[in-house]
Amino acid sequence: MATAQATVAQPTKPTSFWHGDLKNWLTTVDHKKIGVMYGATALVFLLLGGLEALIIRTQLAAPDQTLVSPDFYNALFTMHGLTMVFLVGMPMAVAFFNFLIPLQIGARDVAFPRLNSLSYWIFLFGGLFMYSSFFFGAAPDGGWFGYANLSSREYSPGLNMDFYSLGLQILGVASIAGGVNFITTIINMRAPGMRLMRMPLFTWMAFVTSFLIITALPVLAVALFMLTFDRTWGTHFFDVMAGGDPMLWQHLFWIFGHPEVYILILPAFGIISEIIPTFSKKPLFGYSIMVYSGILIGLIGWGVWAHHMFTTGMGPIADAFFTVGTMIIAIPTGVKIFNWLATMWGGQLRFTTAMKYAIGSVATFTIGGVSGIMHATSPHDLQQHDTYFVVAHFHYVLFGGLILSIFGGFYYWWPKLTGKFLSEKIGSWQFWTLFMGFNLTFFPQHFIGLLGMPRRVFTYSEELGLGGLNMLSTAGGYLTGVGVLLFLWNVLRTRKQVADAPANPWGAATLEWATESPPVEHNFNNTPTLHSREPLWHEPEPVIEAVRGPQRESFHMPPGSWWPMFTAVGVVLALGMFMAPMWWGPLVGLAWVAVGIVNWAYEPT
Repeated sequence: MATAQATVAQPTKPTSFWHGDLKNWLTTVDHKKIGVMYGATALVFLLLGGLEALIIRTQLAAPDQTLVSPDFYNALFTMHGLTMVFLVGMPMAVAFFNFLIPLQIGARDVAFPRLNSLSYWIFLFGGLFMYSSFFFGAAPDGGWFGYANLSSREYSPGLNMDFYSLGLQILGVASIAGGVNFITTIINMRAPGMRLMRMPLFTWMAFVTSFLIITALPVLAVALFMLTFDRTWGTHFFDVMAGGDPMLWQHLFWIFGHPEVYILILPAFGIISEIIPTFSKKPLFGYSIMVYSGILIGLIGWGVWAHHMFTTGMGPIADAFFTVGTMIIAIPTGVKIFNWLATMWGGQLRFTTAMKYAIGSVATFTIGGVSGIMHATSPHDLQQHDTYFVVAHFHYVLFGGLILSIFGGFYYWWPKLTGKFLSEKIGSWQFWTLFMGFNLTFFPQHFIGLLGMPRRVFTYSEELGLGGLNMLSTAGGYLTGVGVLLFLWNVLRTRKQVADAPANPWGAATLEWATESPPVEHNFNNTPTLHSREPLWHEPEPVIEAVRGPQRESFHMPPGSWWPMFTAVGVVLALGMFMAPMWWGPLVGLAWVAVGIVNWAYEPT
């Protein structure tokens, strides 16, 4: 296949999107800057979630430890779960969505730039709201799942679960707004010739993920409003003695919770599907099947939620239905794995750091998927439910599948983001440190669970004989932490480098690699017309000439605005003030939101 790069006469390089003072960044509506802010914020929360994990593992390194109290341990594992799902996994994917989707489809920005800014600020303030709970001595401590009736006022009388229910509602507003924005952008703003079946796989997976977000998050919102009403105004949605049903919470939570798994993992599939073809020098094998399998995963994911509930006594018919559904969803997932392998087969493989992460992610996700199919069998699940075997399973899926691919995406797109290269040598060190540390942490937990250690316990007896395996797992946790620090070192050392990365350093095929590195504020000097799925492999000259050649189109980029940040403060106040003793507290936040929206509406665009 021809992969020659066209040489195009370049005008004076316009200002990259990185320019601007602090005010410019705080008021920006540029999708690229918002993507950077999402990514940087999620990295900070990754460090916080990792610190919580290390404290947990230190507490469990040996039997009968007293490093933390039982109550603080409950807060640690609850906040670790909430952080990694809602403050790291989802926003990290959204960071890639923001930066890449307009560049990949030939758009100058997202459909609603100010709504995009609002989403980021609500996410940031929602995360700060949840972490402020530590300063009140009231961090959420009922697990990230918040099971009723343990989350009721009777069993959790403090503010702990109020921070949980209200914080997640705030974060849900940000996610739903972002999902609407990306769906609208992908449907309406593709460049001429960018048909749906010519979109990059990453954009396709973002498209499916966005539909899951706008349909799954409202289900969680309903459950959280019920919980808030139970705790604040004495309703009884989950109180059996008053005619409620605690199983209702489990059904609502897991109807959201299982699509949430695919909200997290489908963006990772998209990243892998960009990296492997580039470093195999082959088009993605079975592109159409990869698209359809992603759609099927999103659809079938709605029909398997109750495999989390096999131990609740649903009955043999329900158990059988969800067993079969869970096994069926493995089919489109397995299709992706074999298509990635087929893409590499016979290719001109280059084992860059990004490629190592992509292959490592496929391997570890496969292990997690196999153990997930084991849990699809309800008798098997009855034995392993609430043991460390389940902890091992979902970390192989989410850390192995998501976080490893996220790091691969960083190494792959970093030259496009900054115009600089991350060190491949340090990157290789980081990959092997992180990969070995991760497996050392979680692979022993399969055996810890099979030998009978329940999850969510703050200590265990020496008589169980699990001290050695737990110490091994803790050592792996610290090695994983070293791997994350190596990445931060790699990032910081690029600050002194000259931005000399070419537009397409990897010889990739998709449209974002036709732009400058880093891209200019308006992305493209002219909107390209596309005639193939791999434009930089099949038609590089006209595409690059349009993107970077002399500007022939007139366009208007929206100015920055303070009102999205202002309105986001009001959203947090409106929900957060439900914890206040004054009935009129939320009205203050609603008034704040109204002021922000009115001024937003009349601000020049």
